[in-house]
Amino acid sequence: MHELVRTNDLVLIGAIEALFQSAQIGHMVADQYMSVMEGTIGILPRRLLVVDEDVDRARRLLKEAGFGAALRDGT
Repeated sequence: MHELVRTNDLVLIGAIEALFQSAQIGHMVADQYMSVMEGTIGILPRRLLVVDEDVDRARRLLKEAGFGAALRDGT
């Protein structure tokens, strides 16, 4: 799996997940349950991971949807 996005923005994560689900891109959100450790204050970012074979398609989809700036490496 490849990390594409790391953010504290739950709305952004939800929007990207919806895009990936509709495009049938294999993904998962890591660290989403870390709020138990941090006390639900939202300081620990969630990581959006994509299966290796879908990385290029996922990047393209994020850029087309206007989420290119959220990509981990900025490309």
